Amino acid sequence: MSVAKPLPHDAAKLHVTGAARYVDDIPTPATTLHIAFGLSTVAAGTLNGMDLRDVTAAPGVVAVLTAADLPFDNDVSPSNHDEPLLATDAVHYAGQPVFMVIATTHLAARHAARLGAVDITPTTPILTIEEALAADARFEDGPRIYQKGDATAALTTAPQTLSGTINIGGQEHFYLEGQAALALPQDNGDMVVHSSTQHPTEIQHKVAEALGTPMHAVRVETRRMGGGFGGKESQGNALAVACAVAAARTGRPCKMRYDRDDDMIVTGKRHDFRIDYTVGFDATGRISALDFTHYTRCGWAMDLSLPVADRAMLHADNAYHLDNIRITSHRLRTNTQSATAFRGFGGPQGIVGIERVMDHIAQSLGFDPLAVRRANFYADVMQPDATGQAHDHRALPHDTEADLASRGAPPAPQESTPPQPTGLQTTPYHQPVQDCIINALTDRLAQTSDYAARRAAIADWNATQPVLKRGIALTPVKFGISFTLTHLNQAGALVHVYQDGSIHLNHGGTEMGQGLFQKVAQVAASRFGVDLSVVKITATDTGKVPNTSATAASSGTDLNGMAVQAACDTIRDRIADHLAERYQTTADQIRFADGQVHIGEEVISFAQAAASAYENRVSLSSTGYYKTPEIEWDRIKGRGRPFFYFAYGAAVTEVVIDTLTGENRILRADILHDAGASLNPALDIGQIEGGYVQGAGWLTTEELVWDAKGTLKTHAPSTYKIPAISDRPDVFNVALWDEPNPAQTIYRSKAVGEPPLMLGISAFMALSDAVRACGDGFGDLQTPATAEAVLTAIGKARNAL
Repeated sequence: MSVAKPLPHDAAKLHVTGAARYVDDIPTPATTLHIAFGLSTVAAGTLNGMDLRDVTAAPGVVAVLTAADLPFDNDVSPSNHDEPLLATDAVHYAGQPVFMVIATTHLAARHAARLGAVDITPTTPILTIEEALAADARFEDGPRIYQKGDATAALTTAPQTLSGTINIGGQEHFYLEGQAALALPQDNGDMVVHSSTQHPTEIQHKVAEALGTPMHAVRVETRRMGGGFGGKESQGNALAVACAVAAARTGRPCKMRYDRDDDMIVTGKRHDFRIDYTVGFDATGRISALDFTHYTRCGWAMDLSLPVADRAMLHADNAYHLDNIRITSHRLRTNTQSATAFRGFGGPQGIVGIERVMDHIAQSLGFDPLAVRRANFYADVMQPDATGQAHDHRALPHDTEADLASRGAPPAPQESTPPQPTGLQTTPYHQPVQDCIINALTDRLAQTSDYAARRAAIADWNATQPVLKRGIALTPVKFGISFTLTHLNQAGALVHVYQDGSIHLNHGGTEMGQGLFQKVAQVAASRFGVDLSVVKITATDTGKVPNTSATAASSGTDLNGMAVQAACDTIRDRIADHLAERYQTTADQIRFADGQVHIGEEVISFAQAAASAYENRVSLSSTGYYKTPEIEWDRIKGRGRPFFYFAYGAAVTEVVIDTLTGENRILRADILHDAGASLNPALDIGQIEGGYVQGAGWLTTEELVWDAKGTLKTHAPSTYKIPAISDRPDVFNVALWDEPNPAQTIYRSKAVGEPPLMLGISAFMALSDAVRACGDGFGDLQTPATAEAVLTAIGKARNAL
């Protein structure tokens, strides 16, 4: 079995040697042209006209295009058809493309793009949540409301109540490889596009629309990305469309990549939020009523803002059972970059809101915040599945006896009656929580991290240290896994077995450094019982696997792993049927393991089995398909089962702050995360470490600043501070929860892309804890918790004295 082994990333050697090939590394024909956008410097205004004579006359310029020159659809939106590639009669943010330059070199295009004279009559931009509310600038007619119970009535009878507000900043993706695309014109008007994208089919769709061709005339290929984090789910559309339009117009290959400053100025970020809350609770800290209002700053175009805001609402409970809750969500339009997908997709913002509530209650009661969290957790559930087996039953579709034995699980009984769940707790959107492990997981982490003793030691330290104050926090994560747009929960794969026994596969997922290709290759190797070296995965290609979903929502392995399993099992079963006939036995007597095929007492190599099947005209190629079962969701009513299962985790973070300057450091982090029966523990631990640091960076050092005119001022590494290697905790302990997924996922693993980011919330809550040690006040620390924000919060805590 190749699964469950801590194998290195398939491209690890290429990454560290610099040999990994990205879009910008693809050798281009000598005739290749290069594209750059001319950008608006005004955040809002009427576009009166453009004088582009200097641009056209600049060295190396082949052509200059405006919206009027585009041959077909002028739109790159993934949702609402409200995002023109090039501005038409108005501009909506500082950084919006208004014309495009086609030139002989990248630098020539960039230099020429700066020469355009754009005539804009400025209007007053809407930049903040408060300004958008005042102008009633929004993307839906009114707020979206999800509720369970009666929060209003329960608040009136609550023994105690508190109200508060937390502002949650946005975040720049800062992928190491910037946005890039290359378009190669083909015969008959066809187009091949290489794109650094998480969603090749979306690129195919938008390019076909822009060229006025069917989707079959456009083929999109993505070998790998140098990071994505959601920023390449829809933001690559503009580059791919621009290159394809230019290539179709000139008949020459066209390439485009953003420099870092342009990338940050043009592309969307994580959504800013303001969350207001009123909570009712009793003397134990148990919540009886909660009223949340989410204000989401969406930027100038809709992009993916509606599902992002929805997912924030769907995670407003995090790991807590709330009987009476109302969540009201406002999706607000502003003259800033169109906010977009970012790792967690709104879930982190929702979780920050409820974790702030827990801290506020604890401070009010004088409790350890962990005690308040425990008082509100969902109950752990050992929910039987449809076979009647308990939580750890591991039988999967198409499992052989060897598969089952390797995981220590008996085969499923032939007949069983599904038990009916009784008394299950439900989320605010009325989904039963059937797989909760948060109590047991938290208890184990508290013990292994020595939380109680460290908290007592920190209290002693803070009592004697006037300048340096320490803080500690343990925060949980319950994160729903599936696309909330139900039809996206599907995947396809294409697998070939060659007559020499080598295996070639493609699937619809994209590799952005997370190790998806390696995990899926491990699945294929395990299904055929061969060594991983026999399996090759090549670039994601819309010409091989059509109608792919984005590699997002933490679903890459879940969806594509199952699709590959289905394709492999089809071929494996064909080979088994052939060998059974040849050796006069039955297919259930044939076993694939260790690079060999066992046929009763006979043993042949897998390569011999493949050759025999080929020589006897057995098809050794198959597609595979998978769709996530059991999910249904009505986003308007806020009811249903949007998630197939939940991933859980918890983190303890210890910090220290300097009360004179607000400077701070993360001293230690202890993490216990639920990856189910991990397909690859090494890759999963790497994802957890990276997710934690990225989440902590979002809430501490990463500050986006726009000036009063709507110009982004933090558009380079010199002014926007992502965590550096020195910002990781000095002590960093990461462990995996050792239980398989009760849901029937690929080898009972769980998604591990997005959930770990929310473990970084513990760093922010630890800073809040340290602030509270400075006085009797709550401190009201806001995000991002920069040194300035920490110093301000310290002042508030002290002033309460």
